[in-house]
Amino acid sequence: MIKIGSTHEKEGQIVMPNTKTSVPFVGTTEQAAKLQAVIQRHKGQRGASMPVLQEAQEIYGYLPEEVQVMVAEGLDIPLTEIYGIVSFYSQFILEPKGKTHIAVCMGTACYVRGAGDILDDIANHTCCKSGGITDDGSVSIEATRCIGACGLAPVLTINNDVYGKLDRGQIEPIIDEYLEKAKAEEAAEQE
Repeated sequence: MIKIGSTHEKEGQIVMPNTKTSVPFVGTTEQAAKLQAVIQRHKGQRGASMPVLQEAQEIYGYLPEEVQVMVAEGLDIPLTEIYGIVSFYSQFILEPKGKTHIAVCMGTACYVRGAGDILDDIANHTCCKSGGITDDGSVSIEATRCIGACGLAPVLTINNDVYGKLDRGQIEPIIDEYLEKAKAEEAAEQE
């Protein structure tokens, strides 16, 4: 069994004090059991850290410090080694993504065509800073490296949809459409 520090269980969830991410970590006992199975399957194997971290991210959606601790303790390796891996490889996500995830390309072509102003407008409109997530987890924003759509600069993605050749006046209606859709989906789930 994984020793996971000062936690408590509440209605099938594992709640841990948050120390590094912008929202509290709340994982389920089912997720913890899946991670434990992954760790046991790889324990003692050379280079086990990478596949375990990849599967942990699939289970939780991101790798907060709390999950990193579970992996380090489960594989009996230093937490610093785990953190070194997750902070080095860009495939690992350390912050959760919102239900509506907005990414603004800040590559050279996008930047010179006003991506910085667009990013500021989005942050102001959503009340979410770049690199952050709203308290309710509804919106997250990030400035990204070049996404390879330079001919469409400036470019942003919302969830997996790409928008290009944008100007500042187009942004709010596009975002509002996603926010309204997310609210409608949430209301339907509660019925």
